[in-house]
Amino acid sequence: MDKYDVHIYTDGASKGNPGPGGYGIVMEWVGKPYKKEFAKGFRKTTNNRMELMAVIEALKKLKKTQLLVKVFSDSKYVVDAVEKGWVFGWEKKGFKDKKNPDLWKGFLKQYRKQRVSFQWIKGHNNHPQNERCDFLAVQAAQEKRLAIDTEFENNSL
Repeated sequence: MDKYDVHIYTDGASKGNPGPGGYGIVMEWVGKPYKKEFAKGFRKTTNNRMELMAVIEALKKLKKTQLLVKVFSDSKYVVDAVEKGWVFGWEKKGFKDKKNPDLWKGFLKQYRKQRVSFQWIKGHNNHPQNERCDFLAVQAAQEKRLAIDTEFENNSL
């Protein structure tokens, strides 16, 4: 059993697909009372983009490299793509005909700085950190001033 340095919990949400969306992150330093939360909302995006962006942004927050990181997500899209190795095949093919290539490229850049594994958790199942991430993501999507998911908006017109 590996001893993880950091546990990251993430969730993404969008009202409409596409529509206004957001992500929520809870980061915990294992064995220490250190916990941080982050959230951000976007005016037009998709649920899958928010799920993936949450993981990228969480990994970016890590100040050290080669940490042993466990990411907990209720997104089969994200978890399966990494744990089943699909994303590495997509990368070899230049992400041809794949959605969200900008985010997958950004993910791989951050992923390779750490030692990351993923665990899928059932959403809306009273998991405290997942529920908190969901709350943060939904709240972020409802903000008055939302950021622009530029890559998505530029490519979905």
